[in-house]
Amino acid sequence: MRKKLWSELGYGEPLRVLSHKDEALEAQQIVSEIIHHKFRTGSRYQDYAILYRGNHQSRAFEKALRENNIPYFISGSASFFSFAEIKDVMAYLRLLVNHDDDAAFLRIINTPRREIGPTTLEKLGAYANERHISLFAASSEFGLMQKLSEKSRHRLSAFHDWVVENSTTIQRGDTFVLVEKMLDQIGYHHYLRETSKTKEGAERKQRNVNDLLDWLKRIADKESTQRKSLDEVVATIQLMDILERQQNDNEQLDQVSLMTLHAAKGLEFPYVFLVGMEENILPHQNSIESGSVEEERRLAYVGITRAQQLLTFSYCTHRKRYGDISECEPSRFLSELPNEDLEWPQKQQLSAAVIKERGKSSLAQLKAMLS
Repeated sequence: MRKKLWSELGYGEPLRVLSHKDEALEAQQIVSEIIHHKFRTGSRYQDYAILYRGNHQSRAFEKALRENNIPYFISGSASFFSFAEIKDVMAYLRLLVNHDDDAAFLRIINTPRREIGPTTLEKLGAYANERHISLFAASSEFGLMQKLSEKSRHRLSAFHDWVVENSTTIQRGDTFVLVEKMLDQIGYHHYLRETSKTKEGAERKQRNVNDLLDWLKRIADKESTQRKSLDEVVATIQLMDILERQQNDNEQLDQVSLMTLHAAKGLEFPYVFLVGMEENILPHQNSIESGSVEEERRLAYVGITRAQQLLTFSYCTHRKRYGDISECEPSRFLSELPNEDLEWPQKQQLSAAVIKERGKSSLAQLKAMLS
């Protein structure tokens, strides 16, 4: 059967290529692009997709999206914030700033193991319900102690006193230094090694914890001359969680899509960001070494053809790998594309007249939206 290709959208916008110093700045800039583009065009979050070669690349974008309260959906891989070690550390921080957080209390009471058994917890829960108080508040009351064995009383009291002491200490000192000391104090790193099947698995979980603390530090220092307190940081994270739960309860989800190029096959989005366009990522290092770059080229083509209206490439000049910072080169696939179809904003020196004209255009669009 004869088939005739056709298109009604026209030539369209040039393909943009953005360069960034590292993966954190890459994620922040891409999220900023989404916010401003959505504001200018009145589009929806579900019109945007961030595509990457490997699942590990999603982490920086998750953090940046959460910081800006932007809903997102990860396809084909687990969210960074769903890992058990991330939930554990966040539960500790939540309980330190809010002793009445029963969910946090129950998650960490035996993580790592403190030999506070289910019978003790059952009696604690029943007593707290009778008194209409939180589990933490009930754990120090005399009435409960009369119902527990000596060992149970000692272990529960020790945990209660430990929480009170660390809560007070963290509020007075260098918050994140003390948080790291607290994790050492409870032997959490040893706990990760004990509960992991392999040494590599334990090391990966430890890196996740370090990444979480680094992210929390950045939130604490963001847009402020003075570092935010632990209470403020945890309140910010809890607000993100509340917004995320509200979005998940909504059947018509309006959220940015995060997915690998393999998972994107067969899908299309109006606006696509193809990130990590670097040698050793796309094409992947294994493919380069094995001489199978052609398959990587086809994968890049899949990513390019997911975009219906606007496509933006992104790469980093430096990237953190295995704890070290290494220099990166733009992907060979960028140089293989027709140069006349690419726009490199960082390399362009815009005239004052062009900048002024763009400003007028944006202002006119803003006035139209507000009128």
